[in-house]
Amino acid sequence: MTTTWNKPLPTIIGETKTFWDMCRRGVLLIQKCDSCNEYQWYPRGICANCWSSEIKWIPSSGRGTVWTFTVTNQNRTQGFDTGPYVLALVELDEGVRMFTNIVECDPNDVSIGMAVEVTFQRATDQISVPLFKPAA
Repeated sequence: MTTTWNKPLPTIIGETKTFWDMCRRGVLLIQKCDSCNEYQWYPRGICANCWSSEIKWIPSSGRGTVWTFTVTNQNRTQGFDTGPYVLALVELDEGVRMFTNIVECDPNDVSIGMAVEVTFQRATDQISVPLFKPAA
């Protein structure tokens, strides 16, 4: 998806640098704990389940379902003023939930339980943002 990015850019810090580097390459990463085998999202330096520091990055399938969503028709905030758009909580096949936008479909066609897959939008030369679209 190619458009001009006018939304705020993510702050890339130590715990998220690997994630954003791989997004730029078109790969969605999540974390998995080697101690308890739990997946987690959002990036952290320790496991949110067992507090182990044995966390590793793994590629996600990039597939999931819409867990819940809202359609925003009006928003006066710069970068978000091009409604309608869909903000969704997507549950990935690995079991973690990620806030995102649903793109490449009419907002009225989005539904809870809808199968989606990741796509990436280039924001800058160094940052690509993961979004989700209806699964093929």
